Amino acid sequence: MFTIITPNLNGAEFLRDCLESVAGQKGVEFEHWVIDGGSTDGSPEVVRDFPAVKWLQEPDEGMADAINKGFDRAAGDWVMWLNADDCLLPGALAMVEAFARLHPEADVIHGDCRFVRQDRSLVRRKRDHPMNELVLAFAGCWVPSTATFFHRRVLTAGHRLDRRFKNSMDWEFYLRLLRMAFEFRYLPEALADFRWHAGNLTLLHDARRRAEDRELQRAHLAARRWPAWLGWRPVLAVLRCIFKARRVMLRWEAHRRLG
Repeated sequence: MFTIITPNLNGAEFLRDCLESVAGQKGVEFEHWVIDGGSTDGSPEVVRDFPAVKWLQEPDEGMADAINKGFDRAAGDWVMWLNADDCLLPGALAMVEAFARLHPEADVIHGDCRFVRQDRSLVRRKRDHPMNELVLAFAGCWVPSTATFFHRRVLTAGHRLDRRFKNSMDWEFYLRLLRMAFEFRYLPEALADFRWHAGNLTLLHDARRRAEDRELQRAHLAARRWPAWLGWRPVLAVLRCIFKARRVMLRWEAHRRLG
């Protein structure tokens, strides 16, 4: 069984697409929570058209807090969050379920996504590669949260998103789970659409995101007891270039094997 968590605040413009994409999943059991921070734009009316959706509306401290509330209520064996402006692709949950059966050791399953415009017309298919901690730590967060699933083991161990992070909570979470030795497995299938538009948090708060990125990178270096000078801004800039190049090679290798 899956639990899908959708954090929402005045996302009615795209929320129906999101809910329909989950409701249309076939051949699997799932529950869908919408955790709403107090929308005033008609989001409750949209959700009422989907009686199977579970709804919680109360003030929160941001997206990470909303997602954590969903984590606390999740009944599924596999849990993920799907932002209100994103969509699952047809058959996504069935593909993850089949992959999970083949990989019982997996604690985190991450797949590919598609970048789409506001009207969901395709920008490009994002192709990734198996988890590599150094590439994740230094090249940036390349794992799409909208196509990432966490086994219940992660939640029962007490792990939640860090509410201090408003933009980079997913990157911090992945790095922390790697430090805790959770197993990541890559499913080379497009599982979701990530919608680019003017209201996207990544675009709205770029300066805040960059500050959070530096903070979480330095925290990861300290936790791993790697040399502190690796966290100097000029060094991080060089490492970013090196590991972005490494990422290109890893992607090529992964998809060459797939044919």
